[in-house]
Amino acid sequence: MDTIILDADRRIDGPYTFGAALLAQLVPRALERRPDLVAAHDIEIRAAAPGLRDVVRARRRSLAESLPRGQRVLVPAARRSLRIANGLAEFARDHLRDEGPLAVTVTNLDAADPTDTELVAVLRRRLDPGLLRIDEGPSAPAKGPLRSDFDRYRDEGFHHAMAESGLETLNGMAYDDDPEGWQHLLQRIAAALEAIEREDEARELYDRARRVSTDPKHRATIAYATAMTLVRHHDPARRDPEQALAWINEAITITSLLPDPRERAFHLGFDLNGRALVEVRRGRQEAAMELVQRAIDLAEADLPDEHPIHRLVLYANRAQLLAMAGRAEQALADYTRAIEADPGYPDYYLDRGNLLHKLGRREEALADYESVMRLSPPFPEAYYNRAELRFEAGDVEGARADLDHTLELDPEFVAAYVNRSGIFVALGELEAARGDVERGMELTPRDPHLLCVLGQIEMAERKYPEARIAFDKALELDPDLVAAWASRAELAYERGDHAAAVDDLTQALKLEENAELLFNRSVVHRAAGLREQARQDLLRAAELAPGDEEVRRALTEV
Repeated sequence: MDTIILDADRRIDGPYTFGAALLAQLVPRALERRPDLVAAHDIEIRAAAPGLRDVVRARRRSLAESLPRGQRVLVPAARRSLRIANGLAEFARDHLRDEGPLAVTVTNLDAADPTDTELVAVLRRRLDPGLLRIDEGPSAPAKGPLRSDFDRYRDEGFHHAMAESGLETLNGMAYDDDPEGWQHLLQRIAAALEAIEREDEARELYDRARRVSTDPKHRATIAYATAMTLVRHHDPARRDPEQALAWINEAITITSLLPDPRERAFHLGFDLNGRALVEVRRGRQEAAMELVQRAIDLAEADLPDEHPIHRLVLYANRAQLLAMAGRAEQALADYTRAIEADPGYPDYYLDRGNLLHKLGRREEALADYESVMRLSPPFPEAYYNRAELRFEAGDVEGARADLDHTLELDPEFVAAYVNRSGIFVALGELEAARGDVERGMELTPRDPHLLCVLGQIEMAERKYPEARIAFDKALELDPDLVAAWASRAELAYERGDHAAAVDDLTQALKLEENAELLFNRSVVHRAAGLREQARQDLLRAAELAPGDEEVRRALTEV
């Protein structure tokens, strides 16, 4: 087994110091023997190792890469680094299977950027140590200033590096020496702090900016950012839409007065879009729709040849609002417009696929999810959503495989534990189901969906009191959880309490009328001797699912 020593100290080369050094060892040989493998991971390699960009061509490109930096309004979310790490792990796995095993000693891992810490964890988790063994070497952190490649940090979503090196730089700057540069850097740092859930520090920076700056555009930007912090805070208990409304109105007041029509169209449109989110949080969807429409009108009138990403974001946001209002076809048209404007950006395929799935257009939804898989480094949500499609189509093994892969990519994906444990229950694999529930509840102890599955496990094991406790807790946390009402009804039916079973199924039907629930209530009605009620339920079930043979047969028996 070949052995190499690589230094992970972030002060050497910033984010992916270790990752870039590892790729420098692997990529040249891979280009000789497996150029297709390199091409399949172009995004991840170019993000982690900018020094290889001259030899690794960008195969998958989004619109942003062809635009001036000032028009790149979408900043990657913090979780993008996990996708990059998984893509690099898959590249290393496939390359080393051809080339033979490798042992790596990583020095200064305790001084690594979080991107490298995450990458090492993913490599250790996903690759057999017989293929890639990673040992930790001694620590002797390098001395010097942190690197300050702020454009790279912002474009790639390297938020920890942006925050750390940005603060170090900002603290050495005087506002009066370069007001515009100081303001620009502060905005980037604060946005990075918000992305890594350090909102209080971001607010401190915004207050600091307000104390020194009287520049109208800067103050408007800071007011907008403050409002977004208040409606997007990672802790829902700390969100405050009413205070956010005050701040976003201040931003709108300022940008409405900008004299240049193009500048006003962009900045005011941005702020109107921000207020739309505030109105959604306040439960005022129609007001939000009007605001987004105003922003779109401004962009189409005054920005016909610039800021295309700003426009496609507005179309996608209008699509979300249209979908919420039940105007699905219009929503699909807007999602399609956004996708056609930037076919290389994966996120809106996922959103459109979800809407298509809700509409029962499964083949189209599948195509969108698989577009995400093709365009992006490994994206757990795409596999999770495809699992749901496969399960509905009766492909239980395919669904299970997709959920396995989802959790391989992201072991903290709680919803995947919920769905996989449900599959295990259906297959009678109760020990595996309980294991998934326990892992999920370590992450979110009060998740009502996990509690519902736990109740199903207890019921299958005839632990009826424990099952009832689990269902009751689930409904206490989420009174609209149809699965919990239906499962508690099944428990009551098994224990001979027909009245309680009917009550719970009736509540479930108030929340979601479907043929399966109606059929189940008809069974309970028949058991209780209420044949006419059973017949009415079956007649309605037949209307909702005219091709259901089980319903048709049951109707001949009542």
